[in-house]
Amino acid sequence: MKRVIVACGSGVATSQTVASKVKDLLEDRGVYAEVEAVDIKSLDTYIKNCDIYISITPNASTDFDIPVISGIPFLTGMGMDEALDEVLKALAK
Repeated sequence: MKRVIVACGSGVATSQTVASKVKDLLEDRGVYAEVEAVDIKSLDTYIKNCDIYISITPNASTDFDIPVISGIPFLTGMGMDEALDEVLKALAK
């Protein structure tokens, strides 16, 4: 199963909201993936075992070997369809 992580400063509020929304949107389209919210301080640990990183807060290190997609559209609704398309394309690989 594909794995998606969503990271914000604390790993509780914002990332949890985005992770839940992304999981629901994926399931609505028949795509099942593990979507987990984490805090930004733990990112280096989790990034090694995931397929996509959805970023809520900027991170100094952006040199990852996986797709990094902005999570802001999932919070605001603006550009959400395009961001979801990016997630779907990345999961299809």
